[in-house]
Order: sequence, then C-alpha cells, then structure tokens
Amino acid sequence: MITTLPWTQPALTELQDCLDLMTADSTVPGGVVAHGTYDSAPGFLTSGVVAPECGEARPGPGTVYDVASLTKVLATWPLIGSLQSLDLDAPVRELLHRLPDDAPGGQVTVRQILAHTSGLRADTRLDQYRGTGTDLAELICREGLIATPGAGHRYINRGFILAGLLLAQVTGRRLDELAADLWHGLGMPATQYGPVARAVHVAPTEQRFPGAPRLWGLPHDDNAALLGGVAGHAGVFSTPADLATYASALLRGHREGSPLGRWLTQSMVSHAVIEPGLERGLAWILADEAHVAYHHGFTGTSLYLHPGTGRYLAICTNAVYHHQDNRTRLAPLRALALKAITDEP
Repeated sequence: MITTLPWTQPALTELQDCLDLMTADSTVPGGVVAHGTYDSAPGFLTSGVVAPECGEARPGPGTVYDVASLTKVLATWPLIGSLQSLDLDAPVRELLHRLPDDAPGGQVTVRQILAHTSGLRADTRLDQYRGTGTDLAELICREGLIATPGAGHRYINRGFILAGLLLAQVTGRRLDELAADLWHGLGMPATQYGPVARAVHVAPTEQRFPGAPRLWGLPHDDNAALLGGVAGHAGVFSTPADLATYASALLRGHREGSPLGRWLTQSMVSHAVIEPGLERGLAWILADEAHVAYHHGFTGTSLYLHPGTGRYLAICTNAVYHHQDNRTRLAPLRALALKAITDEP
C-alpha cells in the first residue's frame, strides 16, 4: 500500500532557490518545477521569463516546452505498454515483416530497445539515409551492431526511433495519432507532437546560426525534425501542468493496479546497470534501489516519480536557449530534485 507523503516546505524552498540561481546566472531564461502527489492538486515553482523573444511573459503551468527525450516516456513507452498482444521478447523482425532476414538489427527485441541494451548503432545521424529510397526501419536494422543485444547498457536513440516505427506498423496508425489518443484519455490537452505555433507561452530553444531565427515551436532534435517532428525518441511538446497530470496518472495507476500502473511496476525492474547506484528499467532510469524512476530531456526537462511515497517532480526549462552544455549546467537542479524525491520527510 502506498503511503502518500506530501512535499515539505524546506524541500520546495531549496528547489526554488536553485531555480532562481540558475535563472540569475543565465543557465536558463526561466523555468517551472511542478510538484505534487497523485492525490493532491499540483504546485508550481517558477522563475525568470519564458525567453527574451516573449517579452515579460513569465513561465507557468501552461508554458509549452520542447520536452525532447521525455518523448520516450511520454509517448513510446506507454504506447508499447498498452499493446497487450505485443511480445516484448520477440525479435523485431517478427514484428516488422519487411525486414530482410539477414538484417543484424532484426534480432533485437523490444525489451532490449526499452532497456537500452539493443546493441544498435550508437550515433543517430538519420541525415545519412536521405535519398536512399529504402524503408527507414530496414536502414536502421541493416547497420552492424556495436554490441551483443542484451549484453550491456548504452543509451541509444535509434532503438526508440525504431520502436516508434514499429508502433505505427503494428497498429496501422501514425505515432502522433496513437499518442494524441493516449494524452486525450489522460487529460493532457496541451501535449502534442510539433510543430507548435509561435506564441509567448511557447518556450523557444536554440539559435543555430547567428543572425538567423531561433528554433521556436519546432523540435530541437535534428533527427526528430527529419521525421516531420514525429519520432519515438523526441519531438513532443508539453506543459508543466500536463506533466503533473501524467505523473499523477502513473502514480495513481500504480496504487490502484490499472494497466498503466502495472506497466510502470513492470518497468521499474532493473534490466541493466548504468553506473553504481543507477540502473535502467524499461525506458526509465532507476535510483534509490529502484524506488525512484526518472528521465531527462536534452532541452532542459526532467520527470521524477516515487511510487512508494506517491510524489513526483517535473522540471521544465529551455536550457539550450543559452548553452549546449546544459547537462553540466543543469546538474545541480537535477541532483537536488533526485535528492528531494528520494528523501523521506
């Protein structure tokens, strides 16, 4: 039985102070941290502005962010979990029937893709395939493997791109249509695949060339952009409010034993060691002896769940606005968030 533990003011004050410091030193233009439990209304810590292009507009629950790799746990992961007939341990060649029998990637399983133990080629670089006229899933699977599937952990976007293609082929529907139905059912009206119309409540990301327009409502991930903004690894836009709704649904489902909750429970079993103290479940990073699940997005987003306490945190920033080395610059806030959700008051 889950015992809900509400957030304490000292923990929230630490998070607010850290977010304020990151805004003050231009690590981020601004940002939002959503916090709550599955059985309470969410709270939101805010700081800074959406971006200079947006004037004095301040970020809030309804600000739209490019969540980058949170796409993996907002779209691809729950959609795979919803396909009851899908055998996670079947080779993808049994699901993608157009694959040649000798394609090395055909032996990889969906479970290995989700656990980042597929051994698929590590670099993404879909631009290398332009103009080939060959099915993308075949191109990905024809590449030589860099490791024996299941042998060890390596974060690989190609696997989730392949999973997105697989979802579309198995269901006969586009990935964005499947995801839209999922999000509608969960009450997440602002979550969508891009592009998103430019507006003051939409957070811009990177300026790729001096003097050129900044990415704004377009996916920051180049490979997602090549796929029309709809991919299994990146391309989703969401808001702090919707991420809070999603986290609450996962945690409530875990408590009540809903299909989505059971999928979360199944996914919080370690499949690979990332480093001492961190493991990989199905899609999610696991910490605190697999009591906490979380994931990051390259643009400056994170989502943390603690089913045992019913608590969650969602970080939404557009950190790539100023810096591409945002992993290092965001490390203090992310470390504090992990500590906060792990510690029991």
